[in-house]
Amino acid sequence: MVLTSHKEIPKIDSTTGVWLGEFTEPYYEFLDMDYLVTLASPKGGEPPVDPRSRLVEELSASNRRFEKDELAQAAFSHTVKLSEVKAEDFDGIFYPGGHGPMWDLAQDEINANLLLEFHKQDKAIGAVCHGPAAFLLAAEKDPHFLPGYELTAFSNTEEKLVGLYTDIPFKLEDRLKELGAKYKKAKIPFMSKIIVSGKIVTGQNPASAGKAAKDFIKVLRGVDTFGIY
Repeated sequence: MVLTSHKEIPKIDSTTGVWLGEFTEPYYEFLDMDYLVTLASPKGGEPPVDPRSRLVEELSASNRRFEKDELAQAAFSHTVKLSEVKAEDFDGIFYPGGHGPMWDLAQDEINANLLLEFHKQDKAIGAVCHGPAAFLLAAEKDPHFLPGYELTAFSNTEEKLVGLYTDIPFKLEDRLKELGAKYKKAKIPFMSKIIVSGKIVTGQNPASAGKAAKDFIKVLRGVDTFGIY
């Protein structure tokens, strides 16, 4: 699992980072199915957490489990540097969201090269909410990466509703379309939407995180789950 290292939203002097539930829900889906999970980030160490994702209304069961899980907190506090990760050592790569990836993973050369290697090796790729921002530089480096794939991610409408539409460096929905992806979104903002396209699994928003992880596991196991729902 690749987490953002970016904290600041420069235009409004505010902070962002990992959206906690988009990490904890997939993380425990993987652990409970006995997968060995390595946490990585561009800078290594402890990633920033978006403070809004710690609010009472955001405290899901997986978040509460994480708060009591010393082993998980230790792993989260000591992520490995992304530069130390090799695609051949893993079965898949998964990107939780939060706005942080819009600033760092979206333009990280190491991440782009790593992701393209996972794709070249025909391994599972997953991302939730703003996690697909990690696809952008890879798609710029390899114009064949995204065309033909159906994807979802946090929508322009949702950006407007959370009040950050003018404060982010780009619109993720627009960039995915520009780079050739067939972007789709839920009819109602913030409702769950998952797309499985080949071996790429994407979820639109926080409500999609756990379900996206379940389908990611099916892809890891070679189960045909192509679909949009």
